[in-house]
Amino acid sequence: MKIATWNVNSLRARADRVEAWLQRSDCDVLAIQETKCKDENFPWELFENNGYEVAHFGLSQWNGVAIASRVGLDDVERTFPDQPVFGKNGKDPVQEARAIGATCGGVRVWSLYVPNGRALNDEHMPYKLSWLETLKNHAQGWVTADPETQIALMGDWNIAPQDEDVWDIEYFRTEGLTHVSEPERAAFRAFEDAGYQDVVRPHAPGPGVYTYWDYTQLRFPKKEGMRIDFVMASPALSSRVTGAVIDREERKGKGASDHAPVIVELAD
Repeated sequence: MKIATWNVNSLRARADRVEAWLQRSDCDVLAIQETKCKDENFPWELFENNGYEVAHFGLSQWNGVAIASRVGLDDVERTFPDQPVFGKNGKDPVQEARAIGATCGGVRVWSLYVPNGRALNDEHMPYKLSWLETLKNHAQGWVTADPETQIALMGDWNIAPQDEDVWDIEYFRTEGLTHVSEPERAAFRAFEDAGYQDVVRPHAPGPGVYTYWDYTQLRFPKKEGMRIDFVMASPALSSRVTGAVIDREERKGKGASDHAPVIVELAD
């Protein structure tokens, strides 16, 4: 089975590219982030016409997550339990469309769009850390309850957990940028401490191996990227991984997302 994650940065704007990629990649399950649409204007037919069932969670023109599967799509959950809410200046907090889970071919897949954090002193940062801690507590509980459970926490984590995961760590530190701060990295390590493994890095090691390149300042041709998209697998699922690749080619050309698909191959 082949599973993948991809922040498409507006699904409707890249529908043709997504459809072509699904046909070319022969992917069984795709976790999608930043669909940037509501359920009523989600392109359901794109997936159904290509043999995929799809579940989507979108509330506005921001965020949005989905799972497309051709190996079954059961027990769909929109948000994980107790998922933190956010409201600017603490006002009118809302539940953002950042997590959706479903069981696909025996694997519990979560498509995750982790909050960005925005700035180290922004109110979005404690929201990000609380969001991750709540998810980690549940993820840890799932494995404790059933050590054989097969879970894939997939998506845009908005964290670069190692120095090699950004093109210039000193630039990030000097500028006081997010994604590389110790609290964010500690939040990522907490999932590893809970037994989850980054199953892509062993097959696509760095440095210089990235999943995201900003549209500005010619970041992609300059090879100035970040590794922030991950597949974190439970122990039982990790043992099934036979290969993984970051599809950097999909970042090229007109109308590309600023993220590349990340693909993991699983043994039967």
